[in-house]
Amino acid sequence: MIEASPEAELVAAFANTVDLEDETDVLASAPEAAAWLLARGLVDRPVALTREEHRMLLDLRAGVRDALGSDGPSSPHVLAVANAVLRDLPVLVFLSADADPKGPPPRHGLRPDPSLPAARKAMGVLAIAWSEVAVTGQAQRLKRCADETCGWVFWDVSRNHSRRWCTMRVCGNRAKARSYSARKRAER
Repeated sequence: MIEASPEAELVAAFANTVDLEDETDVLASAPEAAAWLLARGLVDRPVALTREEHRMLLDLRAGVRDALGSDGPSSPHVLAVANAVLRDLPVLVFLSADADPKGPPPRHGLRPDPSLPAARKAMGVLAIAWSEVAVTGQAQRLKRCADETCGWVFWDVSRNHSRRWCTMRVCGNRAKARSYSARKRAER
């Protein structure tokens, strides 16, 4: 079984800050979003997100969730907005870990521009994690549950990357029950 990388785990945690079933959103307000960034270690001290930074974070999350959909991206507008956020998050590339003594060593040669405000640097780290997941093919294993009432992002451990639901016990059974009911109604 292939384990999720730290980048894949970060992307999943970011995508799962919204829970459709419980109707909760960890990033619902700027202070809550700032607390999540701090708890995940994406900022090193408490920060105050501006209204624009909060909106950018939510737009980025929406784009990531859309890109991880069970049938691939479904909303060009959501992706376009998320891509616009990414364009505003410059990432620097380094050939060695000691290339810039002012900051922590970059992972995989990438680091958010150090001149960015703290919240945008944190979003830059999320962008770098997404790029790692996309470039390495891990996005084939990182999926959003096909059950529209769930939408939980999970790591697909199936051999052929074919898992559609976060759990067969709950979401898979719901989908099969709905399919069975629909077939029975159609037979009448």
